[in-house]
Amino acid sequence: MEAKHSMEAKNFMEEKPSIEKTQSMEEKELHVVKKHKDTVFRMLYNDREKLLELYNALNGTVYENTGELEICTLENAIYMGFKNDVSFLFDSEMCLYEHQSSFNPNMPLRDLFYISRQLQKYVVGKTLYSSKLVQIPVPRFVVFYNGTQEQPERRLLRLSDAFEKKVSSPELEVTVTMLNINLGKNRELMEKCKTLREYCMFVECIRKYAAQMDIEEAVEHAVTECIRNDILADFLSAQRAEVIAMSIFEYNEEEEMKKIRADEFSVGRETGKAEGKEEGKAEGKAEFVLDLLENLGEIPDSLRERILSESDLLLLKKWFSEAVKAKTVGEFMEQAGLSENT
Repeated sequence: MEAKHSMEAKNFMEEKPSIEKTQSMEEKELHVVKKHKDTVFRMLYNDREKLLELYNALNGTVYENTGELEICTLENAIYMGFKNDVSFLFDSEMCLYEHQSSFNPNMPLRDLFYISRQLQKYVVGKTLYSSKLVQIPVPRFVVFYNGTQEQPERRLLRLSDAFEKKVSSPELEVTVTMLNINLGKNRELMEKCKTLREYCMFVECIRKYAAQMDIEEAVEHAVTECIRNDILADFLSAQRAEVIAMSIFEYNEEEEMKKIRADEFSVGRETGKAEGKEEGKAEGKAEFVLDLLENLGEIPDSLRERILSESDLLLLKKWFSEAVKAKTVGEFMEQAGLSENT
């Protein structure tokens, strides 16, 4: 790797007092929240060897020198209400890796905010007003999905999908690769990356026990079983108490989000409530149904139009219940008595 890149990475990691003061003021403007609860995935991949193993598995490379990898995750901060799990500089690339247990179509926009902040730090001390081109690392965005709702093995999420008006050649684009890492998915990647494979086995073990007992007891059983079966054994043994606390928090957080969605659905959209119009409430409920279906895969245009055109609140409530239970869009359509030609 070039010495120039190593020097830039080193400078990037070193923060001057005056810069820190400026960044602190900027952070307030960006609604930064400190001391966010950590995750097992982030803790696991705060290890350079494991991170390089994952990078090699994703890119088909065989790099071995972990000293050239610079972790640059913005520590203890959430920008615009979220934070990135792992960010690092390597081989002139700035990689943002994120773990998600639910599908989020807004990842390109989130990553745009995050990479902008990272690049601001990267070019500190350089002028952007000269005739000399300021070089930056290549941004790479990957989401590792292991939620319970069905998703394809690989899916590309684009910022342009969120544009209010569709354009053939977007002048600004961010592309995020979402990889389904549930057991049985992306087998080639899993074979190449032992740590990621065992992480997925650990999560699956928690789910198995959570279906039979309280989450606190389920996590205890899962950690014990994984250590016994040499699954993340060293990591779990060394960090047992913290991993258990994090796992319980993550599980409860995911369950709480499901409850919030259900509560939001029950009251309809805020605009519908404020106006007191049945059509406003129906529109809100229809969009909650579509939000759930987005997690299951592509929604046919005819189905989307049919749901948005429905004004019967009782029928929309029934569809919402079916969408919560369904594992695929096709299953929802079958249970709801809808077809693509509806």
